[in-house]
Amino acid sequence: MMWTLGLLLSRMLLSRFVMILLGVSAFVLSLDVVTYADDILKLHNDDLSAVAEYAVLRAPGILSSFLGLSVLLAALIMLTEISHHSELVAIWGAGVSPVRMMIMLLPLALLIGVVQFVLSDRAIPSAAPVLHEWGIGDYSNKQLSVGEQDPIWMRSGDDVLRAGYSNAKATSLRDVIIFRRDPSGLLVEQIMAQTAELIDGRWELRDVAIYYRDNVPPSRVGRLIYSGLMRPADVGTRSGDPEEMSMGDLSYFVDNAGFGIRPLHVYTTWFHKRISLFLTGALMIAIAVPLAGRYRRGGGLGALFAAGVGLGFAFFVLDGISMTLGELGVLPGWMAAWMPMAVFATAATTIAFRHETL
Repeated sequence: MMWTLGLLLSRMLLSRFVMILLGVSAFVLSLDVVTYADDILKLHNDDLSAVAEYAVLRAPGILSSFLGLSVLLAALIMLTEISHHSELVAIWGAGVSPVRMMIMLLPLALLIGVVQFVLSDRAIPSAAPVLHEWGIGDYSNKQLSVGEQDPIWMRSGDDVLRAGYSNAKATSLRDVIIFRRDPSGLLVEQIMAQTAELIDGRWELRDVAIYYRDNVPPSRVGRLIYSGLMRPADVGTRSGDPEEMSMGDLSYFVDNAGFGIRPLHVYTTWFHKRISLFLTGALMIAIAVPLAGRYRRGGGLGALFAAGVGLGFAFFVLDGISMTLGELGVLPGWMAAWMPMAVFATAATTIAFRHETL
């Protein structure tokens, strides 16, 4: 019986979740496409297929943005519907507590978390380079022509390199700056070169100027060999935008201290945030279900829905504030990513067990 009830509740939740997510995303995507249709057509010589391509590229980001909220709304709608028909009272009367109901819905919640992770970790990073190249809408202020003309960042030990130009394999650089740092991260000297070529595992710098930390006159040489093993930031992630990186890219940037593009704690925060996406659906259900425990005898459905939506928005506000604090380095990355989820999960569990013991 419990397995059948769990399957029935999961099907109800899934159907409402899909309708809400697709409906909201389609509305937002339509507004986005209509707003920038003229710019897209001008960029592609009035080719209508470009508008459709833009919609496909933007869809993963929009779907991911509204996925958590859609789970919450779907759970609240499902609970208010079954409560309105007195089915929720029957479920409580059969001995199904809020905790057991959350466990029944857990497989579906984890599946939704996997979907959000795939959207954020695969679909969005795949679409980002094209959107950067187009420079439409949100990408107009951070247009990046991904390829050989991009600035590139590399790292070797404590040293960080920036080049204004590189070839496709990052073996030929131009407008090079090497920031040599001590183990504590303080700048020791700055090496500037017109060109750099990777020859037999060593970098040959040409037209070099070396500036020192102390008040020492700079040195100028025509040729200099730099033997550091430089690891480049991948072509698709040279913008350093953590929202558009995969887990592999984020891990690579964490291992290389952000390549000097952004502070290390920015990428640490987003690395943990990406992992937490697996539990987003479960948390939204954990917020909604315990609230329904207050309505064992029915009634107050408007209050149930309003309280659920209010708590959901409070979570997203806290999550945004916490992520900002993590990016600024005020909070450790792991704490910034997991604190909102831990706070609301604790509150939901407390409410659920409280009703279970009544």
